Order: sequence, then structure tokens, then C-alpha cells
Amino acid sequence: MARLALGLLLLPLCSLAAFGQTLNVGVYQNPPKLMLNEDGQMTGIFGDLLNEIAAREEWTIVPVPCEWELCMDLLGSGQIDLLPDVAYSESRAESLDFHQVPALHGWSQIYQRDGADIQSIPDLAGKRVAVLTGSIQEGYLHHLTDNFGLAVIWLPVSSYADGFALLASGEADAVSTNHHYGDLQTAQMKVEPTPIAFQPAKLYFASPRGSHPEVLATIDSYLSQWQTAPGSPYQKIIKRWNPGQLTLMSIPTYIFGVGALLATLLILALIFNLLLRNRVNRRTRELRDSERRLNTILNSVQAHIYIKDNDLCYQYANQKLCDLLGKSEAEVVGKRDDALFDASAAQRRQRSDRDVLDLGARTPSEEVCELCENGVRRTFVSVKIPLRDAKDNIYALCGIDTDITEYRNIQKAIHQLAFYDPLTELPNRSLLLDRVRHALANQQQTGFEGALLFIDLDNFKNINDTLGHDRGDELLRQVSVRLNAQLRPTDTLARPGGDEFVLLLEGLHQNLDQAADKAKIVAQQTIEQISLPLSLDGVQHVTTASIGIVMFCDGQNNPEELLKRAELAMYEAKQGGRNNLQFFNPIMQAQANRRASVEADLRKAVERNQMALHVQPQVDQTGSIQGMEALLRWTHPTEGPISPASFIPIAESSGLIVSLGEWVLREACALLDEWSQQPEMAHLTLAVNISPRQFRHAGFVDLVLGLLEQARFSPHRLELELTESLLVEDIDVTGERMRVLGTHGVRFSLDDFGTGYASLGYLKRLPLYQLKIDQSFVREVLTDPNDVAIISTIVALGNSLDLRVIAEGVETKAQRDRLLELGCMYYQGYYFGRPAPAARMLSDG
Repeated sequence: MARLALGLLLLPLCSLAAFGQTLNVGVYQNPPKLMLNEDGQMTGIFGDLLNEIAAREEWTIVPVPCEWELCMDLLGSGQIDLLPDVAYSESRAESLDFHQVPALHGWSQIYQRDGADIQSIPDLAGKRVAVLTGSIQEGYLHHLTDNFGLAVIWLPVSSYADGFALLASGEADAVSTNHHYGDLQTAQMKVEPTPIAFQPAKLYFASPRGSHPEVLATIDSYLSQWQTAPGSPYQKIIKRWNPGQLTLMSIPTYIFGVGALLATLLILALIFNLLLRNRVNRRTRELRDSERRLNTILNSVQAHIYIKDNDLCYQYANQKLCDLLGKSEAEVVGKRDDALFDASAAQRRQRSDRDVLDLGARTPSEEVCELCENGVRRTFVSVKIPLRDAKDNIYALCGIDTDITEYRNIQKAIHQLAFYDPLTELPNRSLLLDRVRHALANQQQTGFEGALLFIDLDNFKNINDTLGHDRGDELLRQVSVRLNAQLRPTDTLARPGGDEFVLLLEGLHQNLDQAADKAKIVAQQTIEQISLPLSLDGVQHVTTASIGIVMFCDGQNNPEELLKRAELAMYEAKQGGRNNLQFFNPIMQAQANRRASVEADLRKAVERNQMALHVQPQVDQTGSIQGMEALLRWTHPTEGPISPASFIPIAESSGLIVSLGEWVLREACALLDEWSQQPEMAHLTLAVNISPRQFRHAGFVDLVLGLLEQARFSPHRLELELTESLLVEDIDVTGERMRVLGTHGVRFSLDDFGTGYASLGYLKRLPLYQLKIDQSFVREVLTDPNDVAIISTIVALGNSLDLRVIAEGVETKAQRDRLLELGCMYYQGYYFGRPAPAARMLSDG
């Protein structure tokens, strides 16, 4: 009694520092130890005990309601000052302060619903167990069951009340709680404690580390005195909340026995588990290594590999297949094809799958599938094989799909490039000839005549040069659309190249005349369609076409020959005035053969010295020779002299004019060199006709300048005669080349003036020296007033631009006199001398 009195005397001294404080105290529902009453005041064993101490110390207690996990968070962050009913652990002691004397002893125990039949730890396997989130019980039970290798369904709850609510509703089989709360619930609910008791615990008041040491010291002082003093407030509180017990200071002996048994079992389980785990780990590592190697192989191959069960559900999918579907393996496994591919593809795949599973057939096939996610169509070569168990029963299939989409696309692209024109997407020459071959074969079988129409757009080059190639391409596209619109199902429209189209007409009629009439009607309709105005970038444009027609019977059953003859007929249509059609006939073929023969011989004429340079004098009004014009002549070894009117156009169209023109230029410069050494000839000029193709050749200017560097004559003695068509086609390039040569002394004459379409404005811009009146105007100058007017205009124009004017084709004295009256002072023609070899002209001189 003396010690009690002394202790009571010392209590105010120990708590002096905490006297009169306000404490925020966390309160969570854990009856009978801690809870809030109906008035919102803290009660329970811990609550009443703290209220007794606070009353003596004049502390103001402010209850802060919270669930267990939130209470711990608030305590750790310092938002509450004190939290009752906290079990001590070393990990908690790192951030919290505890007083020295335990306020209460307890343990954890598992309570079960009626019929759960849980008698030991192994009985927890497969059971649904509610456990307080963040509690020491949670960590302990997880560790314990893991070591026993038990699969337990854990149900985390935020309060013990929630755990028992799950137990009452049948959603949980058991709940882990402290025995104080659990025993209280057994009287109110149909639950019973199990023999599984664990974690004997000492329960304290806790505060944030270093925040309230004086409060904890004060609590220790009261507990030291009250726990052993009969009739003390502590004893009364314990009796009030646990009337069947005199004290909660001691733990029943069987709890320690159970704990010892559990510890022994745990040690044995750990030893066994360790040995088993080592063996399992070793085997697992081996299996994982093997699986990893297999997965590496399966995921590295360029194929989609999968396994499906008897219900056609995916059981495995390698990475390549997952990448294709844009899903993870987990998202693919368990799915069927109808969830991954379009409906028709899924049905096709399922039919072939059933053949494998039901019949055991190995099924290679090509499948076209559309993916559900993005609608992309893919093509696969698919091989499916059955998988059999030890009893030879088919339990699944393995599929290997190789994606050949890109290969098929490349094949299509190659086919498109090989057989179709990229601009108009019409068949090209290769595909056209193949279809003509089939058409000729059909004609032999059926007797129905057909025709080939060769269509060429008139003056298309002018469109490209004036409007640009983009508009030229657009015109070709629009023409192809128009022609396509009028095709019959059996017709073929092709574009061999350039501005040419070919229309293949099959099955016209068994009678040749009627078939030809139908072909002519189609050709006329085609000309009309093409001549309708076209819109190019908002500008209306009109074009025309020339069409050559050849009937199948004229093609010698040869597609190439048929196409060639249609082209010959087209050229005949152009010569007939364009915007016209022409049927092929044998005369055209003879002309074509003649043309080919002349071209072949012409290629060898220079090498065989069959070419010669003739000259024709050019005189003034007094008859004095002022110069000569160089004229090319060809003497064939068997046919004799061939007219320039026959071979020059062939040289132009075949490209031989460039080499022939170079030969003429070299011969002309050599001739001028000879004249320069003879005083009576040194003043003469020599005019050389230059074709547009030759003048536009990339090396033409360099050729002329090179010849001038080696020449002994004055450069102004060399005159280059150009045609008006050259000025119309490319005035800028032509003008630049003329200026370069003009600065070196070369003179330019505009040949056949008045027959072309050159703008008079060009004459001022170009370094011309002379205008040459075409002989077509001179021929009728004595009888045709129009020719007289034209010649007068040309002479006046020449005088105004300070250009010399010369008339060609003068054959009579009367023509010469009339030209003189009109003001023309220079002449060339048979009246003054016929063309003759240059050597004879030198000797005559």
C-alpha cells in the first residue's frame, strides 16, 4: 500500500510535461478493444483506459475515426498523435514509438463459417480467407501458407467487420482476426474459432517516432501501477468488457503449445520444402531453358505457328502470329478464328481445321484472310497437321502459316508492269500481241472476221511542247477513258506507247465487207469521241486523231504483221490530211517494203562512196554568181540516181539524217576551203540545208565550231538554211544555238519562207541573214495575183528587217524579170544553172 501511495504521488510529476495537451487519437472499429460509441466518443478497453488517463492528466482527446490501414497511414505521417491497439513489431518500431508496459496481450486466430471444417493449416488449401489489409497477420499467413505450398484464395478487407460480413454472406470460408474481436463475434454470428491460433502479440499505444515521448511515459506510469492493483481503473475496465475473465495480462498455456507445434511443423515443412524446392527449381530451370530455346526458335521463324484444340480454340500462338493480329498471346489463347478474322475467312479456316481434327488429314492450302482489327487482307500458305496422344487419339492440331502477301503483291506488280501501261492502265504492246494472237486463233475457228485499229493523236508533240508533259499525260488519260467507255465486252483497247492507241475488234461478221463496214463505223465514232473538247486544268482543248484499219485477213495470221500494217494505214491517213481514217491495202505494203529497202541501202551509201555533193548557183540581178547551195545526191549501184525527195524523208524518219548531215557539212567546208584558194571563187558563199532533227542534235553546235576552227575560209561564207518548222517547235533553244554560231560568223537563211507558220515576231529575235521565197510561189508568179502579193509582202518584210531576199525555183527569164519588178534581187533555179557536181563547178569556174 505504501508503494501504491508513493506511485500515485509520483504520477503527476511524471506527466507534468504532457499536462493539458490536446491529442488526436485514431479510432478504428475493433470491439471490444477499440471503437466509437453512439455519441462518437472513443470507448472499448483501450478507449476507456486512455479516457481514464486523460481525465487525470487533463488531456483533451479528439477521436479521429479511420479504418485500420488509413489509421496507420495517418499515424506514420503525423496527422494523428496516438493510435491505440497496435501490435509491436521491429519493422513498425523503425517509424513509431511504443511505451514499455504492454497495455494488453492477445493473439491472432482464424474463425470459420459453419461447415468449413478447418482444423489445421493444410485445411486452408483452396479456402477463401478474409484478412486485414496491411496487418501483421496478412504477411504472416501469406508466408506460412507459401512455405506449406498451399494455394489459398485471399480476400483483402479494410476492417475486421468487413471480413466477418464476407463470412456471414458466404463469400468467405474463414477470416483472420484477433481473438478479442473474434470471440465477441462468436456470440453474435454463426461462426466458430478454429484450432489455428498464431502470433501471440503485445498491444500498445503508438505515436509517430519522436513526437510524444512524455505521453507514452505517462501511460507507462499508469499501467505499471494499475495492472497489479486490485480494484484499479485498469482492472475495472477489463472486467467491464470481458466479464468472464479477471485479466487479459496472461496468454493461455495452450496458445504457447499450439505455437510450438506450429513452429515445429513449420521447421519440418521448411526443411522438406527446401529439399523439394531445390529439386523442383533445378527441374524447372531445365524446363524453362528448354522452353526458352523452343520459344526462341518458334518466335524467330518467318511463319505463324499455332496450336488449336478440338473446339478450334487457340492454345498457343507464336510471336509472329501475335504481331500479325496486333495482340498478346494471352489475348489470342482461348479465342476462335471468328474473333480474329473476317467471317468468310474464319469459316474457310474452320472447315480445313475440322478435316484435320476429324479425319487426321494433313492439309496444305492457300488462304486469303482479312484481319478483324484493321481489315488488312493477307494471303497465307497454310499447312495443318494433327497432334496425337499416346493412344493415337487426335487431341489438337498444329498449324504453320507462311505469309506470302508481299510475294503475291510483287507478282501482281510485275504482271502489271509487264503487261499494262502505267499511265493509262491499258494493256501494253506485249499483252496486246498476246490478245491479237488469241483473236486470230478464234477467227480461224469461228470464221468471224475482226479488225485492228491503230489510233495516233495528231500533233501531240505540240501539246507536250506548249502545254507541258503533265498536261499531255492528262490528255492521254482522258482519251483512254473516252475510248474505254465505248468498248464492247470482246474488244481490247491498248496503248503501245507515246500518243498511240490500238483497238482490237473481234467477231465483227463472217462476211468481210460487212465486217469492214462495222470497223469503219467504230473508227468514225472513235474520231468523233476524240475530237470532243477536253478540259486540261480548266482550259478547253481540242485534239484529233488519224486511224489506220487492217482486217484480220490482211495480217497473214501474224500479230506483229497485223500491227505493222495497221500502223502503215495510220501513216497513210496522216498524209491524207489527218483527222482521218484509212484501210490498209497492198500498195501501202509495197511502199513500206520499198521504204525499208531504201533505208537499208542508205545506211551503207556513205561508206560505199555512193553519195556526192552537187551545187547550184545563186545570182544577183546582174547575173553574177554570189554563192552556191549544196545539194546531196545519191547514185544507187543498181537503181542509179535516186531523187532526194525519195530518200531525204526516209533519212529524216530513221534518224540517218544526222550522220548524212554531218557528212554534207564536212564536204561543204572542204569545198569552201578549196574555193578560198582560188581568187575567182573565194568570195562565194555556200548554203547547206540543215534538218530540224540535225539542228536539235546535242553535238551539232560543237561540230560546226570544230569545222570552223580547222577551216581556211571566212566563217561568213558558210550559210545554214533552216526551215520554219524548226522555229515553231523550239524557238528558245533554236535561237540560242543560232546566236552562238552567229557570233562566230555563220550566216542563217530561212528556207521555204511563206509555207510554214512561223510568227513574224520571231524574225526580229533571231540572227537571220536571208529569207528564201519558196518555189511554189515563184512557179505561178506570172499568172496568180495571190503569189504576186505574197512575194511582194516577203520582199517588203525583208527590206524592213534588213534581210536579203532570194527566190528559188526560177526557171525562165520572164519569172526572173517579174521578180525583179517586185523588188527581189537574188535568184536560184534552172534558168541560172542546174545542180552539178562540185568538181565540175570548180573546173567551169
